[in-house]
Amino acid sequence: MASSAASPAVTVANRGAITACVILAVIMQALDTTIANVALPYIQGSVSASADQINWVLTSYIVAAAIMTPPSGFLAAKFGRKRVLLAAIAGFVGASVLCGLAQSLNQIVAFRLLQGLFGASLVPLSQSILLDIYTVEERGSAMALFGVSVMVGPVLGPVLGGWLTDNISWRWVFYINVPIGALAFMGIVVFVGETKRDALAKLDWFGFALMSLFIAALQLFLDRGEQLDWFSSGEIMIEAIVCAAAFYLLLVHTLTSEKSFVNPRLFLDQNFTISMIFIFVIGITYLASLALMTPYLQTLMGYPVITAGIVMGPRGLGTMLCMFIVGRLIGKVDSRWLLALGLGLTAWAMYDMTSWTPDISQWTIVSVGFIQGAGLGFLFVPLTTMAFSTLPAHMRGDGTGLYNLSRNIGSSVGISVVTALIVENTQSNHESIAAYVTPFNRAFDAVAAQGLSPLTAAGRAALNDVITLQSTIIAYMDDFKLLMLMSLAVMPLVLLLKKPQAAPAMDHSAVME
Repeated sequence: MASSAASPAVTVANRGAITACVILAVIMQALDTTIANVALPYIQGSVSASADQINWVLTSYIVAAAIMTPPSGFLAAKFGRKRVLLAAIAGFVGASVLCGLAQSLNQIVAFRLLQGLFGASLVPLSQSILLDIYTVEERGSAMALFGVSVMVGPVLGPVLGGWLTDNISWRWVFYINVPIGALAFMGIVVFVGETKRDALAKLDWFGFALMSLFIAALQLFLDRGEQLDWFSSGEIMIEAIVCAAAFYLLLVHTLTSEKSFVNPRLFLDQNFTISMIFIFVIGITYLASLALMTPYLQTLMGYPVITAGIVMGPRGLGTMLCMFIVGRLIGKVDSRWLLALGLGLTAWAMYDMTSWTPDISQWTIVSVGFIQGAGLGFLFVPLTTMAFSTLPAHMRGDGTGLYNLSRNIGSSVGISVVTALIVENTQSNHESIAAYVTPFNRAFDAVAAQGLSPLTAAGRAALNDVITLQSTIIAYMDDFKLLMLMSLAVMPLVLLLKKPQAAPAMDHSAVME
């Protein structure tokens, strides 16, 4: 494969510059998965939205990103990887500016959708560039850097978002993308070479439409189910039917079409298929736990936004430290042992969190968060390396798109499920505890003098607040237990992963075609 004459050679220096540029693009996209979370109350007031409406600021972005992730390989083949990447960065930055300028809920949701559509290809295209410019032996370290940019972004998001919101304005959680995007754009223009364009490349539009319909209906079903009392609502019934029908048709179309949107041959690779399951569960446990921690710290424990972000910071430090360690261990230690260790650390952290109450110390939050972050560090790098270690090079573009789609869907499903369970379990726990709060329960005699008597209106109101608090704490414990069990449930799959055979050195000119 010949290099493009107009492109600079992939020297060691250029390779470092390319790595820095694509990682900047990934960090920009990863930050936006959580940076707006802490600013939601401020955005809600600015656009006069209700509590359930404002959640669309988050879910619209995730859904759009999930839908547009798989076509990344087709777009890169049709128009050239460099062109698509530059268009994605420019569009993402432009949509970010529009989000900051939005004056209504409809505007910001529409611009977040646009932001997700452009940003979807940043991660898979950046990953495929790194896989092309590094040798097989060096991919562990490259994936460590890539993993840090993908997974630490959601950790830094709440801290940076909280600081910007408190000190400047919530609009700056979107404007911050401008300088980052400008640096990435200029660097890619200078250092990244263009790939060959395939004029005959085609997209399975029917399969793409089915995939989009399935993801959108699933997200609507999960997001609005709790608000509308699930299947007692006609809207939820319709969304469930559309979701199931779209998935069935997509499955049939994939297995019977000559060239389907989802390449079924990818799933013949055992390592890739199992890695898809792993990254789906990791998406659930990682981002869902972050979604739980932010309200836990701010609502139940009364932490200010900045303090909550700071105590969650060591989670990212644990991830970064272990990713760099694992990057050096790849090839020397069996990756399956590293995956098992990562799952064990994640489950251990979740187990500790099942006993948390608002009285826990900051040190407990910091130490357990560090352990959970370390677990992720042991998971992401070897998993990404093994997912593509046995996949043919010509299938890598489709593979990275589908792999990142699985992570995105896991994240959105996880956030929706644990949020719905918090509401559902809080109500259920409240009902169970309140059954014992009666004037005939002599246990309340000792606390009646403290204003908690069930015989007075003020006492009943105070008791209701106490019961609600305890019910919420138990609901969080149940969610953490669920995430722990999910981490343990996938652990046996490690045994099904095959240790990759030594592969020949890679052609570095591939990125320059």
